Amino acid sequence: MINRRSLLGAGGLALALPAIHARAQEAWPSKPIRIVVGFAAGGATDISTRVMQPKLTALLGVPVVIDNRPGAGGNLATETVVRSPPDGSTFLMGTIGALAINPSLYASLPFDPQADLTPVAMAGNVLNVLVVPTDRPWKSVAELIAAAKARPDTITYGSSGVGGAGHLAGALLDRMAGISTVHVPYRGGGPMMTDLIGGKVDYAFSTAPTALPQVQSGRLRLLAVPTAQRIRAQPDVPAVAETLPGYEVQNWYALVGPKGLSPAIVTRMNAAMREALADPTVSASLEGQGVEPLPSSPEELARFIREETEKWAPIVRATGARVE
Repeated sequence: MINRRSLLGAGGLALALPAIHARAQEAWPSKPIRIVVGFAAGGATDISTRVMQPKLTALLGVPVVIDNRPGAGGNLATETVVRSPPDGSTFLMGTIGALAINPSLYASLPFDPQADLTPVAMAGNVLNVLVVPTDRPWKSVAELIAAAKARPDTITYGSSGVGGAGHLAGALLDRMAGISTVHVPYRGGGPMMTDLIGGKVDYAFSTAPTALPQVQSGRLRLLAVPTAQRIRAQPDVPAVAETLPGYEVQNWYALVGPKGLSPAIVTRMNAAMREALADPTVSASLEGQGVEPLPSSPEELARFIREETEKWAPIVRATGARVE
């Protein structure tokens, strides 16, 4: 029989449950936080994450550790986070490849980045630059396009691998300019840069930290940046979009967590990321590495990942690139 005393007891329990839940949320974080990176130590994503690491540790009050899980274009790291409990102890510093390109590039994936991960915050954009060997005659994007139209399927461009930002930046240039060039993939940016300097390929979209020292030494010529507009760090360098309106390739990365991450954890981690990226020391260090800090809300990141996935899917198909 249900009586007034039992109703009061039930009511008291019901009132207590939100308080218990609130205390549980307030307790986060109570243990070290792991940020998984899908590339070896020393790469752009790893370096940038480590730049933010001390500030995040100070803001969150617990150690923030980096866990490098290289392999399969970031898929191994992504799967590690997908399979982690959504308790706020594990995050992924995902890249354009892992979060937007790989679903179209790989024949099968054991996860869906949009369905199986929780967007937390955008982190940054690694600046890429369009460069050519100095013995090539082209001084602008328009001249490069004109040469490619005059000699279809003869001008070559190198990249650090199939499906990477450098590969797809070249594919997008072909698509939007109505040209046909030849992609030459390498096993990493280092070997590609060696052949580019040696004149074995005609041009490349390379990361700024790798390419700019070669520009400064006179081995390469900088033609443009693949952004929507000129950038603060290189104000005299035109954007590709000045020749091809609408052209934009961002070699971005962002923080995401497992599916089911609580809104309270997402909100606090997003705030910590924003504050870290706004710190003058952190932002200066990132910019010194050729990385533009790009804070965002979780909602903005979710929309951006969706738009990037839709943007690159037809371009990946057009290249014929496929990884089994």
